[in-house]
Amino acid sequence: MSGLRTILTSSAILATLGLGYGMWSMIAPGEERRRELIKNLPEANPLRMEETRKRNALVMQALKEAAETDENIARGLRPK
Repeated sequence: MSGLRTILTSSAILATLGLGYGMWSMIAPGEERRRELIKNLPEANPLRMEETRKRNALVMQALKEAAETDENIARGLRPK
């Protein structure tokens, strides 16, 4: 009886895994759709990529300046 229960449990687990994989393969985008998504990413536009680089450089500069100072720069942001 214990052997039969083990076989049935193993079969149920394998069936569940197979069903999960089948559902995943149905909703996953195909190769053509994946290429289209990658083509439409913001990083594909050179102008947008340059804007992102500039913004990142400004953020890094602000972080570097904040790290070099001992004063609390958040206090300067409050209206007096």
